[in-house]
Amino acid sequence: MTPQISTSTHARETLALGLPLAGSSLAQMALHVTDVVMMGWYGVVPLAAVVLGASSFFIVFVLGSGFAKAVMPMVASALAQGDETQVRRDTRMGLWLSIAYGLAVFPIFWAAGPILLALGQKPEVAAIAEGYLFLAGFGMAPALCVTVLQSYLSALGRTQVVLWVTLAAVGLNVAVNWALIFGNWGFPELGANGAAVATLTVQAASLLALGLYAGLLPSLRRFHLFQRFWRADWPALRQVWRLGVPIGLTGLAEGGLFQASALMMGWIGAVELAAHGIALEVAALTFMLHVGLSSAATIRVARFDGRGDRANLRRAAQVALLISLAVALASVALFLAFPEPIIALFLDMEKPDSAAILAYGSVLLIVAALFQLADGMQVMALGLLRGIRDTRVPMVLAAVSYWLIGIPCSYVLAFPLGMGGVGLWLGLVVGLVCASVSLMWRFWRLVRQAPED
Repeated sequence: MTPQISTSTHARETLALGLPLAGSSLAQMALHVTDVVMMGWYGVVPLAAVVLGASSFFIVFVLGSGFAKAVMPMVASALAQGDETQVRRDTRMGLWLSIAYGLAVFPIFWAAGPILLALGQKPEVAAIAEGYLFLAGFGMAPALCVTVLQSYLSALGRTQVVLWVTLAAVGLNVAVNWALIFGNWGFPELGANGAAVATLTVQAASLLALGLYAGLLPSLRRFHLFQRFWRADWPALRQVWRLGVPIGLTGLAEGGLFQASALMMGWIGAVELAAHGIALEVAALTFMLHVGLSSAATIRVARFDGRGDRANLRRAAQVALLISLAVALASVALFLAFPEPIIALFLDMEKPDSAAILAYGSVLLIVAALFQLADGMQVMALGLLRGIRDTRVPMVLAAVSYWLIGIPCSYVLAFPLGMGGVGLWLGLVVGLVCASVSLMWRFWRLVRQAPED
């Protein structure tokens, strides 16, 4: 019988993995924030183009990132079984699929201008976004490969390097933006195209740093990650594909939920949309903490699953959920206690609409307190299910919760019932609650079916 690990040990090991991954997620968000802030200094139309281009890039990226996220539980499970060859094969096939996806979707970025015009975007914004996306498209494959290597290293417990490389990427992004957006230090002034080049530079540098670390660090050389990289492993490729496609589609469904909410909020009014964006940005910051904890839960559950240790698997899941619950409750308390000061951090109160945005955003942030428990639980449930390699049914449960329940509820509460933006957000809460309950039920049903060791 496998010895039972204490609750305190589970908590320490989960936090040792989860905190650096949460920090890395926050730093990844900072890359986007620095682009928006610095383009805001440059001009309104270029800012709109970069926001449009970056959100379009992200939608395509989320779909492809499923392969990278599939690598994490596969590597953790193979390592727990002592199969170092499989660790290499799974990661290599994740890189293969990421490169193939990046090449396959490049025509979308090449034809971005006509696509954006067909979607009703203003010609002056679409013209700038077209140049931005053409350059950014070259970075899709590197960005996805970075995510694969992050998953690989995280599964091996090397989360610190993932954090430090991401933090260094933020600094590099600021420097290259400063040089190329504004034409400082003798560089040409490229505006929005400069932001795209900065992003591409960051992706290439991050890939080089993580690749060198993974390939040359003495303690990791035994995996021979890049040895005979050209050799296919079709069973591993099929497994990464089978797990990765549903993960990507799940992420696309969730991302689309919030994109749709922004569209509907725009129907209500500009002030409401601005307040919605700020409140959602605040909620996203706390959500990143749950994302890091969810990845840690994926790794730990996959390790115990690889060993066939169901008792410690269940205990690891319980501890991860308790930590996530504590983070959610702290966020709820913060949002309820200080809604106005938090929203005010994002506003210049001397501008005419700021007072109205502050008032409306504060109300939405109070509603966002309800997000915390549901959103934290659903992303944790997805992480736990990935740890036991269950992704297809969760994809269906999530899509139904978000699109057949959440979006219709948002529309009905906001418009026919006249609750406006508050009703729209309450509908999102309904969708997230349905996702969290159904996904959590799915996980515990599956792990209860296996006997204790």
